[in-house]
Amino acid sequence: MKSNLSVRKVWILSILASFFVASCSDETTVFENPEDNLVSETDQSKLDNSISFDRAGVLDIYEDPINSAKRSSLTGKEEAGDYPLTLIAQIAPPSFSNGENLAATHVVLDGDYGYVSYNTVGMDYVGAIDVIDISDPNNPEVTSRVYYTNADLNSIAYDNGYIYVVGGVDAEQSVTATANSLVAKIAVSSGRMNTSNISYGFQEGFNATDIRVVDNNVVVTSGQDGFVVVYDKNDLSVISEAAFADLRSVAYNGSEIAVLDAATGVSFLDAALNEVRSINIDSDFGVDAKRTLDFSNDKIIVSEGSKGAGIYNATSGNLIEYLPILTSPENAEPGEIVTNGVAVNEDILLMANGAGGLSLSENIDSDASAVGVIELTGSINYVASKGDYIFAASGRSGFQIIKLNRPTESLVSSCENLESFNGSSNYTVAQGSEEAFSGSKRFNSITVNGSLLLCGSWTVKNDLTINENGLFEMNGTIVIGRVNRQRDIVVKAGATLRVEGTMAVYGDLILEEGATLEFLGDNPIAAIWGSVTKANGATITGTFNDYYGKF
Repeated sequence: MKSNLSVRKVWILSILASFFVASCSDETTVFENPEDNLVSETDQSKLDNSISFDRAGVLDIYEDPINSAKRSSLTGKEEAGDYPLTLIAQIAPPSFSNGENLAATHVVLDGDYGYVSYNTVGMDYVGAIDVIDISDPNNPEVTSRVYYTNADLNSIAYDNGYIYVVGGVDAEQSVTATANSLVAKIAVSSGRMNTSNISYGFQEGFNATDIRVVDNNVVVTSGQDGFVVVYDKNDLSVISEAAFADLRSVAYNGSEIAVLDAATGVSFLDAALNEVRSINIDSDFGVDAKRTLDFSNDKIIVSEGSKGAGIYNATSGNLIEYLPILTSPENAEPGEIVTNGVAVNEDILLMANGAGGLSLSENIDSDASAVGVIELTGSINYVASKGDYIFAASGRSGFQIIKLNRPTESLVSSCENLESFNGSSNYTVAQGSEEAFSGSKRFNSITVNGSLLLCGSWTVKNDLTINENGLFEMNGTIVIGRVNRQRDIVVKAGATLRVEGTMAVYGDLILEEGATLEFLGDNPIAAIWGSVTKANGATITGTFNDYYGKF
């Protein structure tokens, strides 16, 4: 969570004695006076202003030099890259009186919402929770925020109308709390948290580090002489517990629980928390440092600090390979370039490498192949990914929402007879040539002199130009430029741009004299960040969603 920050504590949390009415590890309590220790943000403008679109748009990937050289050597040109990612927005950490140094620690995604926990950099113990509505991918909203005035929050989960967060209580500062680690259950509906009736459970250990909801239970780990504890998710009563030396993370694959113990490695547990097998790992997991693990089919992937990510066979425990950290910024301290977290989403593996950024690998059944480092700012401390989204927590830089832009299943079906695109990242269609492709690629630029149909999801880092009498048809999604590097679509005299799906331009749309823009299908979207210039004689036909009102 804060493994690459020079602070006194990461997992220690301080909560006043009056916070609780009970404190035993086998009891559950309800916080009687939430107004004393929790503050709900009621100023919607403050929530709105926490979202920044300054860098929204196309994201490049700084590719692994070996893989990039292999692709380029096939044609002698730089080929278009896979994974056409876009940055949707950046969300700054909450800030309030006596809580100016909050850092994002954990993110969980469910449906149209993301749930984010925060703790505090430095000596103070202050935390927060955000709920973010991502139902509109072009306009995320912070719908609810709660400040903890005396607690850090280290991990978060969501299940069936409730947020579950874990942190801790400083028992030395409390006459009632005899255990440091806590789990809290908060109701949430339509993106709004209800703090009037919060339940708490407690367990031994230096601090609660991670949480997973498993069927009707909540599983919580606590570090340094702590436990893995199974709670009933309804009332947070303790069902079972097992002691460990220094737990950092817990994962669940639908049939078994795995925990990461910094002292020994990975332990696989049955329903009664008995260890059925283990993987001994001698990596340096750091002191009080965020480290996570995740299942991927028959493999388990472990964040191992300076070693990168270790990929193991979950059944045999054999090491398959290490995925190293791909970048080493010159201005970063060695201890800041460490793998803090990993996340698997279908065919991709993501690694949060602190100052080394967020790397993406292809998660192949037999092994993993590094693609490169995503063009993001900040030190990446945690990553979560589900569906078409990546949430990257960047400590004091807040977190960043990234869209994968995967083609939809219906689009893939309608384009199944088209060849997949394999060509230059600076792609030019010659005059008189008719070309059509399906797929999902990153381009530097596209120039159309003839006819081009792209069916799928695409990004263009620089300009897209349709020259005189050219035709460009797009079925799916295409994104051009970014807010801080604006680029244009230029449709020249007699040329036609035909859109069925979503076209997002972080720059201008320029229609020269005699140019034609046609919208097809059900509710196509034109999201133009800059301006629309329409010369005399240019025509626009079809019904569409003018997302930013620029037409």
